[in-house]
Amino acid sequence: MNDFPLLASAVLPAPLAAALESIAPLHRFEGPDDPKLASIADVVRGIVWTPFGGPLTGAFMARFPKLELVATMGAGYEHIDVGHAVSHGVCVTNTPDAVTEDTADCAFALILDTVRRFPAAERFLRAGKWQPGKPFGVSASLRNKRLGILGFGRIGKAVARRAEAFGLAVSYCGRHRQEGVAYPYFASAEELARNCDIFLNALPGGDSTRASVGRSVFDALGPKGYFINIGRGTSVDEPALAAALKEGRIAGAGLDVFAHEPAVPEELVAMENVVLLPHVGGATDHVMMAVAGRLVENVRSFASGKGPLDPVSETPWKT
Repeated sequence: MNDFPLLASAVLPAPLAAALESIAPLHRFEGPDDPKLASIADVVRGIVWTPFGGPLTGAFMARFPKLELVATMGAGYEHIDVGHAVSHGVCVTNTPDAVTEDTADCAFALILDTVRRFPAAERFLRAGKWQPGKPFGVSASLRNKRLGILGFGRIGKAVARRAEAFGLAVSYCGRHRQEGVAYPYFASAEELARNCDIFLNALPGGDSTRASVGRSVFDALGPKGYFINIGRGTSVDEPALAAALKEGRIAGAGLDVFAHEPAVPEELVAMENVVLLPHVGGATDHVMMAVAGRLVENVRSFASGKGPLDPVSETPWKT
C-alpha cells in the first residue's frame, strides 16, 4: 500500500472505495463541514471527486496543504477549479476514453430520433391516435444529409465513424485543422452551420466555451437544420435555442445536456420538435465500470510515482 492518503465522499460506491483502499489509506467524509476534515487536513495527498459531488472549489482544496492529486470520473472536469489546482501544483485527472463509444451511440440515437421524429411517433401511438386513415405522417430522412461536428475530439470522431455508415457527409470545426483528418474543416461554428443539415455540438464545458453556440449559429443552420447537443449544456445559449425552435428558424433539436442541470427550460419541454434526455449519454453499466477502473488506475499510477495516466488538458503533466 502506498503512503498516499486519499480523501473521498462517504457516498462513494463501496466497490470503488474498496479498490482505492487497496492502493492507499482512504478517508471518507460526510460533507465540507465534517469535523474530521480538520484532523486529516495535514495528511491528505489525493482527493477523489465525482461530478455528483458538486463543484470542487479552490477554497476546499486549499484546506489540504499536502494535496498533489485530484482524480475525477468521466470526460468533463468543469466541476473542478482546475486553475487553482494548476497554480498550486496539483494534478487533475479524468477518464476521457471510457465514455467515448457509449456517448457517441447516444449522439447518433439523438440524430435518428430528432430527424425521424421517432419519440413523437411513439407518443402518437401510445395516445391511441393511430387510427384507420390517420397515420402519423412522414418525417425528414437522413438521405443526402450533411453532419457538422463542433468539437472534434474523441467523441466527435466516434460519431463521425457512425455517420459514415449511415452515408452522411461529415465536416468539423475546432480550434484548428487536425492533421490526418480528411473531413472538410471550417474555421468557425457559423461557417460549419452554413454547410451542414445536422449540427452536432460536442464542446466541453467551462468558461472558455460558455454560450459559444447561439443565435448566429442557429440562423446559419437555417429552418431545415437540426441541432444536437451531447457536449455540455453550458456551451449553448439556451434562450437563443428555444427562440430559434419556437420561431421555426431551425427544424428541431435533440438534447442530452442542459445549462442548469437538472433544470430543463419549460419552453423546451413543451415543444414537440425537441427530443430530450436526462444526461444519459454515458450512463451505461459498461461506462460506470470503465470510468471507475480508470480512475483507480490514475490514482495507482500517480501514488506509485509513475505520474498520471490522464492529466486534463490544462495541466502540464505528460503521460
